[in-house]
Amino acid sequence: MEHGGDLITYEKYYDGELIDFSSNINPLGFPGGLKEELIKGFTDMTNYPDIKYRHLKTSISKYLKCSPENVVVGNGAVDIIDNFIIMFPRIIVVLPSFSEYEERALVHGKEVIRLKYKDDFTLNLSNIEDTMKPDDLLILGNPNNPTGLRIEKDTLKKLYEIVNKKRGYLLLDEAFYEFCPEDYDSIQIFKEKSFHRIGIIRAATKFFALPGIRLGYGCVSEDIRNVHDKVALPWSVNSLGDRAGRYIFECKEYIEMSKTYIEEERKFLLEQLSNIKGIKPYNTHANYVLIKLLKWNEEYVFKFFLNRGLVIRKCSSFNGLDNTYIRVAIKSRKNNLKLIETFKELERLDENHNDNSSF
Repeated sequence: MEHGGDLITYEKYYDGELIDFSSNINPLGFPGGLKEELIKGFTDMTNYPDIKYRHLKTSISKYLKCSPENVVVGNGAVDIIDNFIIMFPRIIVVLPSFSEYEERALVHGKEVIRLKYKDDFTLNLSNIEDTMKPDDLLILGNPNNPTGLRIEKDTLKKLYEIVNKKRGYLLLDEAFYEFCPEDYDSIQIFKEKSFHRIGIIRAATKFFALPGIRLGYGCVSEDIRNVHDKVALPWSVNSLGDRAGRYIFECKEYIEMSKTYIEEERKFLLEQLSNIKGIKPYNTHANYVLIKLLKWNEEYVFKFFLNRGLVIRKCSSFNGLDNTYIRVAIKSRKNNLKLIETFKELERLDENHNDNSSF
């Protein structure tokens, strides 16, 4: 299981509709009115999108509170990340993290330096400082996938000082940014630095529930934007993505409702999971929870849940984690309750097995 959301592979194992806890998409769905907006723009399909994406970049810049001159766009966040990997000779990843950071670097024949998070999944700044060389690209998830943790504000500022001193480049993948508590906005912090040696990438995929649209965007310095745009393929955002990007950022009520919902549901799910024996849920700032399995392996638990119509994310495919970790998305209250009940069923079976084994 390299990525979540692959329900077609597993639908033959369950007679009914699967509930997908393996992909981390906003359970409230996409913003109201978007479908009608896309239908209105369907005639755009007969024309090429604006090759400079001028209206789209203006819409994004208003949402991110930065200049249109600082905006880059792509076919999802991973497309922009891939372009950045092409631009730098050596790539530093910190494990565990989104596998495509490493995979795309290897595809492009780049040297990959693999560091590790601490046991609590926070950054080891000394390790990064000792490792980074001029022109290195350091890619970090913020919040990180699969751990769900955001970099603390003070730590991020110290990290930026290190990257500057070492004359490297820091790329923050903030695809899950809007789900997080509103502690700080990295774009506003580094706008004061003109995004020198730092880029912040976000996407419509997760928060706006549009994985099929493939719209990624971010803020970088103007000189890096020029380099990026020379590397990027033309028309990387299709007409529907262009249209959607000029609509969704104006949906203020949807944005606030989604943030409030995820915050409440995250607290509820973490509290419930923490009461179940045999698992250790890690704290998260995102819309998913990394869980350490204390009594089973991922394959056993995956099949147990699949037999009950739930698809969870096995995590051994994340370099840096073994087969005793799973990840679950935060879904609707109804589906979250089903997830909790299934964990409790697993817990009861284990307790009954242990009781019978004692005789």
